[in-house]
Amino acid sequence: MMSSDHPPPLPDQHKPPTTVRRLIVEVIEARDLLPKDGQGSSSPYVVADFDGQKRRTSTVERNLNPVWNEALQFVVSDPKTMEFEELNVEVFNDKKLSNGNARKNHFLGRVKLYGSQFAKRGEEGLVYFTLEKKSVFSWIRGDLGLKIYYYDEMVEEEQQQPPPPQEQQLPPQPPQEQPQGPEEVMKKPVLVVMEEPPPMPLPNHTPMEPREHSPPLVRIHEPPPENGPPPENVPPPEFSPDVRRMQMGGNGMNGPMGGERVKVMRRPSNGDYSPRIISGKFAGDGSERIPAFDLVEPMQYLFVRIVKARGLSQNENPHVKIRTSGHFVRSKPATVPPGSDPANPEWHQVFALGYNKETAANSTLEISVWDGPSEKFLGGVCFDLSDVPVRDPPDSPLAPQWYHLEGGAGEDQNRVSGDLQLSVWIGTQADDAFPESWSSDAPQPFVSYTRPKVYQSPKLWYLRVTVIEAQDLHIIPNLPPLTAPEIRVKGQLGFQSVRTRRGSMSHHTSAFHWNEDLIFVAGEPLEDSLILLVEDRTGKDPVLLGHVLIPVGSIEQRLDDRHVAAKWYGLEGEPGGGGSYCGRLHLRMCLEGGYHVLDEAAHICSDFRPTAKQLWKPAVGVLELGILGARGLLPMKSKGNGKGSTDAYCVAKYGKKWVRTRTVTDNFDPRWNEQYTWQVYDPCTVLTVGVFDNWRMFAEAGEEKPDCRIGKVRVRVSTLDSNKVYMNSYPLMVLSRSGLKKMGEIELAVRFACPSLLPDTCGIYGQPLLPRMHYIRPLGVAQQEALRGAATRMVAAWLARSEPPLGPEVVRYMLDADSHSWSMRKSKANWFRIVAVLAWAVGLAKWLDHIRRWRNPVTTEFGTIGSSQKYQQAWMLNSLKWIRLIQTNWTRNSTRSQVQDRLRSFGSDMIGCGYWQQGFKQCWVILQLRVKESKP
Repeated sequence: MMSSDHPPPLPDQHKPPTTVRRLIVEVIEARDLLPKDGQGSSSPYVVADFDGQKRRTSTVERNLNPVWNEALQFVVSDPKTMEFEELNVEVFNDKKLSNGNARKNHFLGRVKLYGSQFAKRGEEGLVYFTLEKKSVFSWIRGDLGLKIYYYDEMVEEEQQQPPPPQEQQLPPQPPQEQPQGPEEVMKKPVLVVMEEPPPMPLPNHTPMEPREHSPPLVRIHEPPPENGPPPENVPPPEFSPDVRRMQMGGNGMNGPMGGERVKVMRRPSNGDYSPRIISGKFAGDGSERIPAFDLVEPMQYLFVRIVKARGLSQNENPHVKIRTSGHFVRSKPATVPPGSDPANPEWHQVFALGYNKETAANSTLEISVWDGPSEKFLGGVCFDLSDVPVRDPPDSPLAPQWYHLEGGAGEDQNRVSGDLQLSVWIGTQADDAFPESWSSDAPQPFVSYTRPKVYQSPKLWYLRVTVIEAQDLHIIPNLPPLTAPEIRVKGQLGFQSVRTRRGSMSHHTSAFHWNEDLIFVAGEPLEDSLILLVEDRTGKDPVLLGHVLIPVGSIEQRLDDRHVAAKWYGLEGEPGGGGSYCGRLHLRMCLEGGYHVLDEAAHICSDFRPTAKQLWKPAVGVLELGILGARGLLPMKSKGNGKGSTDAYCVAKYGKKWVRTRTVTDNFDPRWNEQYTWQVYDPCTVLTVGVFDNWRMFAEAGEEKPDCRIGKVRVRVSTLDSNKVYMNSYPLMVLSRSGLKKMGEIELAVRFACPSLLPDTCGIYGQPLLPRMHYIRPLGVAQQEALRGAATRMVAAWLARSEPPLGPEVVRYMLDADSHSWSMRKSKANWFRIVAVLAWAVGLAKWLDHIRRWRNPVTTEFGTIGSSQKYQQAWMLNSLKWIRLIQTNWTRNSTRSQVQDRLRSFGSDMIGCGYWQQGFKQCWVILQLRVKESKP
């Protein structure tokens, strides 16, 4: 029982700690800014804006390459939507330090980033972003170096605790007797606001008078609204929170720890109990929801999920059989958890059976449990397919239920006992259970090779190793006179091996110099080690002088062309030699994040993003692909009796994402009707779709049966109109030894959804195709092709470890790994392309040759005439002399028709060249010659 002299204690207001995400933008420096102060310089400062929060750096006076090294901190309001938030970083010139009376701060450039480019703390790097223009007429230059990262921290809300009881029992003192010292001045009142549930309204509520030591209760009534009549004799309801104001220190009434309690009564509004619109992604947009599978035909399936059983009769290894009018499947053997009763086996298996509403109207579904070794019937359940419910996404999965097992007409009912937990529903290929379901047409031992799957390529890096020099090497003595040792450095990373050229030896020291770059392809997780071997190849057999082992995960990562510090590494002898000192090697190593590791040819590449996520631009659209089916496929394998079969599946690749459809067995016209989506970061990319015949599902344990290629199709995204569906049938062509052969046709539905066509999407066409580092420090053609081959092998090895595996032959065919190999067909096609390009030059050469050889005399004569009037007059006089010669000689030795034809052609040529008067004269000569007689 509490004493009435003390107020009741306050409830515990401790709240659990909350997680707050903070974004840190470190403004390091800027380079090569534009002078804007009128004195050939600028006084820049940086303003960052994120989610309505603005932060500003200090101003660096008169410096075009300022250095700040300042960190700007922001609070992320919603971590789930951080990747869609924008970060605007702008650089300005301070007008206060400019020459003249500037009205505003001059704009020096900006950087626009998105949340998808932010890195976690510890993974950030210094990135130099090129400053962008604000408008077309802006004059901007320079780079801005930033470090951007985020982290999560736990924050506990501090609450004001009630005063101790001994302090509350102090007697109050009047205010005039208390001296006001400096300590009392520093004490300020603390306001604590606490939310309490509203009490039930009482009709005759009378406030209790406060006790001697309780704070007085003050009631404040809100005035009525101006536009309404004042209420009369209406008791104020108690629907408002309490506001307790506790003043630390003496107040003259309640002692030094006294306080005043204020209760504010507010009038409830009708809006508190009415429906309200919540803010969200789909609130008020008025758009209709697009179905998830709107590009393909819906295919209905009968789904049966077998979970577990209980109370079964005595058995050893039970299994479940599912039978309909057109399908029969058998489950895998049951498993019994450790420590469980053998009568309670578990399966956790889903089956997808083809369903036709018309034929299944009067059909039944039989689910029975059988003992494995003896095939003894343990009970079953029957369902009428007309009563099976239909589930459409995004509905939640159907909850399984217990069904009592029943025996047949001729079965002993005493042997049948127990219950079976299962669920049955009708759905489509959009169901969540479809990818992991067992199909009725798939061979049961190899069902894992027939399911649809989504794969992801590994993240690849370029590893650059600059071999500078080596010192203190133990060179083999007694070399022949005037013979310099041939020292080379060999680098190995996995299956990759690269060797430097011959090192040059210094005259003053015994050091060897190379200054040569060795580039490898490294894949995440960076668990491999780089091995560098120093070899002496002076003799016939190479001699190992030392080696060094460097973990790839310890190598520094860089995102641009900044300088990386070189380090000395000690060389060790052979692994069995005790690791003695054999010299040292000077190396500069870094993982290049500014390059895009090409695993496809550049003209058919599906992704050009650099390795570092901080350099990624936001997506410009979504690419949707509907794989409908194939028509007229040729038989790829023989199944006996002179019949062929094809077990076809599709593989689509775009960017880092690979998709694989299910395998439709023994069908020349398979129907897949599966739909997939990709994020598009650059429309100048290509989508590749290939069709293969599944051989791996028939391979025995330890046997390798590669899948056969049927053909592939490429679709260039830049040729697709935005938000338009293309449904086409593409021929599948394969180049065999006998020539190009058509293997069938594939039906695809493609749509490129691009919400913002201008100006972001169109601006991509004006940017370089590859990332910036490919142009700053370009790679050679032969080197790039070798690195592409290594990247292809790494991707193939990574996808081969999946379940089901995506074979190396599939990956190599999709990536065109053999495109560099020689082919007669490709050689002929390239030759005809070259001839077509040079056809105009060949035609011009032939025309000039005809002029030189007087094949066309008129053209030759016109080609020798100059453009001046002097040469034109001389040519006209020569032409008149020639005409007189024709009249005297040709008319004597030629017939009349020959003379007329010659003069007519000459006269028409002169008219066509602009000499009208001479042309008409020649025509008059022709008319005169008609009346003359010549020799027959």
